[in-house]
Amino acid sequence: MVTTTAARDTDLASALVQAMHRLQDIHAETSRPLGLTPQQAHLLCVLIGGPEGMTDLSRILSIERSSLTSMVDRLERRSLVARIPSPGDRRACRIELTPDGLTLAHQAHDAVVDRINTLTAHLPPTTRHAVTTALQSITG
Repeated sequence: MVTTTAARDTDLASALVQAMHRLQDIHAETSRPLGLTPQQAHLLCVLIGGPEGMTDLSRILSIERSSLTSMVDRLERRSLVARIPSPGDRRACRIELTPDGLTLAHQAHDAVVDRINTLTAHLPPTTRHAVTTALQSITG
């Protein structure tokens, strides 16, 4: 049987969509025991890289600014994030992790990584390398 280029492209896209859904499930399953929604865990993990402004966070998380504000309010009440002044704009603030937030962010990240490592442990090293290289080439 001959596989066309279009069929191969569809197979790749379908596999990536299935992987995305599986990763979202893993993310949800690992965030619940930490007392976080998947969106809250995502926000905390994004902030591991340092403080971010609300506009950038809204774009990164693909959520409306009002939803982000509510989420930040809830995490701030739990002392996981703090609003800090934005340099150069007195009206704006940046969101940063508190020490407790940083600990929880690392726990959320590590839980997802551990789960993925368990699911992919059976893959031979050459396959792991090929998948890693391919994913890195499309995620930048």
